[in-house]
Amino acid sequence: MIAAMRLTRRKKTFADVAALHRSMEPRQRPDDAEPPASVRERVLVTKQEIHDRPVYTLRPRRGYSSRHVLYFHGGAYVHQIQKDHWSFLARLVSETGCTATAPLYPLAPDNRYNDTISVIKAVYKEKLSGLASDDQILMGDSAGGGLALVLAQSLRDEGSPQPKEIVLLSPWLDITMSDPAQLEYDRHDPYLAINGLLEAGRLYAGGLDPADPLVSPLNGDVTGLGSLSVFVGTRDVLLSDARRFRDKAAAHGVPVEYWEYPDMFHAWMIASFPEAKQASARIAHLVVRGGRA
Repeated sequence: MIAAMRLTRRKKTFADVAALHRSMEPRQRPDDAEPPASVRERVLVTKQEIHDRPVYTLRPRRGYSSRHVLYFHGGAYVHQIQKDHWSFLARLVSETGCTATAPLYPLAPDNRYNDTISVIKAVYKEKLSGLASDDQILMGDSAGGGLALVLAQSLRDEGSPQPKEIVLLSPWLDITMSDPAQLEYDRHDPYLAINGLLEAGRLYAGGLDPADPLVSPLNGDVTGLGSLSVFVGTRDVLLSDARRFRDKAAAHGVPVEYWEYPDMFHAWMIASFPEAKQASARIAHLVVRGGRA
């Protein structure tokens, strides 16, 4: 799998700033981001517009649960949702009976963090805010993991009930990419690279200080949130974010369920090989455990 990723030259997209910019336009087309036919055959899919953005909801064909997952896709805030995301969500819906909603939120460079956060808050209000907190799950991979944490922190600060679970998959929690350990992690990451992530983060933040918790939620308050879970691999330049988040939470007495998989790369858990399926089973357990489901 890692060799295959190298052959596709994905890392070159993030290792070179010019290559990152060239990748944006072809990977930002909403029409190309619709759930594929294979997903529509497996689960029920509906589409609506919230704040003029496409929002897709996936439901099981049978065996409904009351749980609702609000999922934010990765893509460094500059790339659209991919087929792997839809396949992962279809499996999660089929296996747990949950409902899953995935918004195609605004992307940089045409939009900034405030545009994106405004949309995800509106989607949460429309789709989840009327549910019991035990039925609410926030989840996301990479940049989407950062958005899930930003939303949870915002809900806490507003005095709203916390979602039961906040599940962070290879999360990008600090767009400054300033941890010295990341230089070593970069050497072993077959997908991401510091240079491209710095540029993507700069575009997303606009004039905002990149260390601000609105774009780097690792720097925000980690107390008073729902149950926190983190999944990460050791061949991921964002391993540093996950470890520092785990350690910060521990320092504040906040429990985090933390799974670190040796030799796994960025966002591997949304794929379909054995280690990914093992992680997916754990993620499914987080969705269904406790509460009323």
